[in-house]
Amino acid sequence: MRKPLVALVGRPNVGKSTLFNRLVEERLAVVDEVPGTTRDRLIAEAEWAGQVFDVVDTGGIDPLALSGKKSTEPLSIGSAEFIKEIRSQAEAAIKEADAVLFLTDAESGITPADREVAQILRSYQREADGILRPPVFLVVNKADNAQRRMMAMEFYELGLGEPYPISAMHGTGTGDLLDALIKTLPRVSEEEEDESVKIAIVGKPNVGKSSLLNRLVGEERTIVSPIPGTTRDAIDTLIDYRGIPVTLIDTAGIRRRGKIEVGVEKYSVMRTLKAIERADVALLMIDATTGITAQDAHIAGFILQEWKSVVIVVNKWDAIEKDTYSMTNFTQHIRQELHFLDYVPILFISAKTGLRVDQVLETAVKVQEERLVRLSTSQLNQILQKAQDRHPAPSHAGRQLKIYYGTQVRSDPPTFMVYVNDTRLAHFTYVRFLENCLREEYPYLGTPIRFVFKSRKG
Repeated sequence: MRKPLVALVGRPNVGKSTLFNRLVEERLAVVDEVPGTTRDRLIAEAEWAGQVFDVVDTGGIDPLALSGKKSTEPLSIGSAEFIKEIRSQAEAAIKEADAVLFLTDAESGITPADREVAQILRSYQREADGILRPPVFLVVNKADNAQRRMMAMEFYELGLGEPYPISAMHGTGTGDLLDALIKTLPRVSEEEEDESVKIAIVGKPNVGKSSLLNRLVGEERTIVSPIPGTTRDAIDTLIDYRGIPVTLIDTAGIRRRGKIEVGVEKYSVMRTLKAIERADVALLMIDATTGITAQDAHIAGFILQEWKSVVIVVNKWDAIEKDTYSMTNFTQHIRQELHFLDYVPILFISAKTGLRVDQVLETAVKVQEERLVRLSTSQLNQILQKAQDRHPAPSHAGRQLKIYYGTQVRSDPPTFMVYVNDTRLAHFTYVRFLENCLREEYPYLGTPIRFVFKSRKG
């Protein structure tokens, strides 16, 4: 079930990151008095009155920085570059979000930059059932005293309806804002859930994701281009694979964070991360001509963070000069660089020629089946006992970890609750040993395993 998405937009230094931290109840966004501190996409879950939704924080755009000027003058719309950049960011926000919180500043009043953003937001709203979508909430921040709350009324001039005076720093007024916000958010019913296996194709730009999708579906369903970053959206394609419904999700490539451009590309990365979140299996595509890069490891970390199953797909294998040991050597290189994914199957393909592409869906579906396997409590405890007999847990400060019993509490991903004498004695190296012992008995191909330890008396 897709969670509603709320985007925070506005010029620099109006308090977007402060409000973001308050909404998600965690200090995730960097807050600084220097305009433009937020440079990368930041997305997190928030909840109000039982309604769960995602909030995305965006960086404000400084027209002076874009024009190369060194000045402390107030923000103004004096640069064609600035208008282009701020328009792309606002357009992307309003297209992707279920609601937009447009932040302004009660202290500085209405600025030319505020007027520009307001104009963009109004022009891109569309009417659905007599209601403008997505709804835009005009938030007047830094209204932390009675005088500034009165001054907030001047923001009616922007033509976006009632201003909501708040103080993101102190929380004043945020309750009324959230009450109004959640009334407009969609509530996705259970009927909209589908039973298909969801497979996300992810990787850095220009690695061949769209080419692979076209091979898998057998037709040109997405644009294929040698220019990095052609795919901007996460595109869903439903196919039937040997009687199994499969949803293929093609995604925009993820660049290194320092190279993510303002506006549309930031939202492309956001959509890619959302695609990983709703997938069952991720096909992590690697470019055989460049080998493993730091960005490949970065994307693998995103996948693992969401506890998703993985198949590593090495593309462009046709472009490599090969000998008898090429595949073996490349496999060892992957295992070394992505050592935290040593349980993941690796395929060597060419989306261009079709080489071994027929193995991709077969492997992904098998990985999904393994993800859903449940072990009985007796099976699990036999494995845990064998592991302890083979290598007892090391002691710490004269105390040794004692495992009483374990049980699988869920699948998707496989999660095991293990009852011990003291959770503090469960060192991560011994947990990894237990995982390896478990995989020897049942591999859980391509799927991360989660151990949860709980203390109890023997």
